[in-house]
Amino acid sequence: MIRERHRHRYEVNNDYLAALEKNGLRISGIWAEKQLVEIIELAGHPWFVAGQFHPEFLLKPWAPHPLFAAFIRAAMDHQTAA
Repeated sequence: MIRERHRHRYEVNNDYLAALEKNGLRISGIWAEKQLVEIIELAGHPWFVAGQFHPEFLLKPWAPHPLFAAFIRAAMDHQTAA
């Protein structure tokens, strides 16, 4: 279980989930109570994550949120590979 501060301003229409997943969108987080998409990833992309939550509210200079740390790590890996 993950707890994050979130806000649903926009939502994924669940009628399109199968088509989206068939075309590479990975639904990696769902709010079970309301069956709303919380987190998506894009298969085949070096680093693509989108969420309906605010990881910056748990960010500290020397203890970054795991999403920010992973993004920086992926960017550094991509830079050295290029």
